[in-house]
Amino acid sequence: MSTANRVIKNTGYLYAKMGVTMFISLYTTRLILNSLGATDFGIFNIVGGAIAMLGFLNAAMASATQRFMSYTEGEGNKEKQKSIFNVSVVLHLLIALIVGVVLLIAGYFFFNGILNIPSDRIFAAQVVYGSLIVSTMFTVMTVPYDAVLNAHENMLYYSIVGIVESVLKLSVALIVVHTLSDKLIVYGILMACIPLITMSIMRVYCHKHYEECIIQPRRYWHRGLMKEMSSFAGWNLIRTSITMTSAYGQGIILNHFFGVILNAAQGIAGQINGQLQVLSSNMLKALNPILGKSAGANNKELLLKSTILGAKYSAALYLLVAIPIFIEAPYILKIWLKNIPEWTIIFVRFQLLKSFIEFQFTTLPGAINATGKIKKYTIWSSISNIMQLPVIYLFFKISFPPYSMYISTILFGNICVYIIAMHYAKLYYQLSISVYFKKTLLPLYITTTLVMGLLYIVQSLFEINSIWRLLSFIILSILLFILTFFIIGCTKEEKNLIFELKNTISNKIFHHN
Repeated sequence: MSTANRVIKNTGYLYAKMGVTMFISLYTTRLILNSLGATDFGIFNIVGGAIAMLGFLNAAMASATQRFMSYTEGEGNKEKQKSIFNVSVVLHLLIALIVGVVLLIAGYFFFNGILNIPSDRIFAAQVVYGSLIVSTMFTVMTVPYDAVLNAHENMLYYSIVGIVESVLKLSVALIVVHTLSDKLIVYGILMACIPLITMSIMRVYCHKHYEECIIQPRRYWHRGLMKEMSSFAGWNLIRTSITMTSAYGQGIILNHFFGVILNAAQGIAGQINGQLQVLSSNMLKALNPILGKSAGANNKELLLKSTILGAKYSAALYLLVAIPIFIEAPYILKIWLKNIPEWTIIFVRFQLLKSFIEFQFTTLPGAINATGKIKKYTIWSSISNIMQLPVIYLFFKISFPPYSMYISTILFGNICVYIIAMHYAKLYYQLSISVYFKKTLLPLYITTTLVMGLLYIVQSLFEINSIWRLLSFIILSILLFILTFFIIGCTKEEKNLIFELKNTISNKIFHHN
């Protein structure tokens, strides 16, 4: 199967998962917000946010292990894969223990002067925090299995696990709605159980289906490999931890100056953006093993091509749904949440803008990871990321509005970081910045400008005052974006591939009938 077809097939599985999980997640958020109320929902986001950020840690650590798995798959060395798996299991067990201890120590400071939480809800917040520390440790220990599934490009089973996880979260939300106990405590404890269940499901499957999944650390121990993986994982952990700390630090500073209601607004913006990101993240999840295998096979041409096309199409997929949400955010939030916390609309719009910038360069760190040379990139990108926090604090201290937080984040957490990434991508695998701008950024900017200009004209002519008009507007936006991007954003080769894919699907349907 060709590289393009593999990416398309695996992305298709992940989109099918997305179609189920997106609506479940949005409905779950509505249930939880209305059941907990804005104050408790804000508390969960500020307390649970410290742990939720570790989902990002999980993904980053999985990408580190997956890099070695995919690289070795590109080399065709099965015995080395067994060593990588065993070293990875030991390594992530140690990381889980360290993370648990660090979070316990951090919890003392969080609840003694840092967090701005109503006194009558401190006990509930502490229970939530303790429960989620346990779930975080299980999440970290899931990383080797996550990496194996990704290295084998088994997105079908990965999608099934994702759907199960969403159904479990919906079940938790329904229990919380009907419980007579403290809803926040029940929600925190039950949410903490979900990573244990998903880890168990993935572990049983991987041990049954993949020969490298054998836990025999004495037999497959490799000291040199442990040193190499620890170094790579260590630098990756530092970069991810800094990014995570910066993201969570924003919530703490926001909480310190404005209280938990704005944390609720931030949480809602994050929920919406998280669901929209799934479209692009799915394609990247299918693409990352290709990057690793390309590096392992020393195929720089495929690595460069995958980097450029991956960034362009992941950003385009994000814009496909983000543009109508950006324009109609006030009406969408009104019909979704009923009661909209203050500043939510502008937070949502800034979050969408931030993610659009991220997706324009999103394959660069993955490609740098695939080369294995991440030390210098990690140091400079981490410095840029951490700069967000003092700038945000200064903004709030001199009475800038809450949304100024996103201005600092976009400047230091996105623009500066990706300038650094482009420099090292050029250095390590000869990425041409002018080609990247011409093939990735320019088509996206032209398409976005044209589509948004036309949609704002449509919006000014027809008021959106019903769910049917909103759906019509979203459909029009999607069709307009697809047509404009196809004409402006796709090269002749890409258009031919799209037509070939269309013909293949049509022939399969015709043959099936």
